[in-house]
Amino acid sequence: MKFYTSPRTPNPRRVAMFMAEKGLADIEQVSIDLLGGAHRSAAYLAKNPFGRVPALELDDGRILCETRAICTWLEGYAPEPNLMGDGFDERAFIEMTDRRVELHLFMGIANCIRHTHPGLAILEQPQFADFGASQGEKMRDTARWLDGVLAGQPFVAGQRFTIADITAFCALEFARGLMKFRPGAEGMDHLQAWRDRVAERPSASAVY
Repeated sequence: MKFYTSPRTPNPRRVAMFMAEKGLADIEQVSIDLLGGAHRSAAYLAKNPFGRVPALELDDGRILCETRAICTWLEGYAPEPNLMGDGFDERAFIEMTDRRVELHLFMGIANCIRHTHPGLAILEQPQFADFGASQGEKMRDTARWLDGVLAGQPFVAGQRFTIADITAFCALEFARGLMKFRPGAEGMDHLQAWRDRVAERPSASAVY
């Protein structure tokens, strides 16, 4: 298998962290230079016509794209430790939480950064600064909701570490670097404490 990734990008980091939790260290990594335009090369577009990372090339030559789909495949390929739910009931509630985090926290952060950071102008044209700023505020609404959730339970989706924690952690780390967002500095102490605990997991330092 080959994992097409790019340094310092949040979606590939989600998959890399997921793989690290599964102990899948033997999957070959292929780095795609986004700022250099490698994702728009004919060779890469033949693998992913949308020109995005990550992508996972399976041993039979098929290409699997989209972060959640890749993680679903890996969950079946390496079932333990379970990260997406055991049985339909737990799977549904973990997926609900993961989607909430992805759509309202992760995407808000990504939109804010892509539309306000000058270094990403090459990837996002045109940039809409007002839209980016509003997304930065909306993602804080979700962060405050998540802070409240974590006041009553140890992990994002309940009592154990799951894919929802990976999504939330990678989102916050992206915001930490390019938005200088620190939950604790904005009164979200439970979210900050959770982030600091997850940062201590070996998977948080996975190379991608």
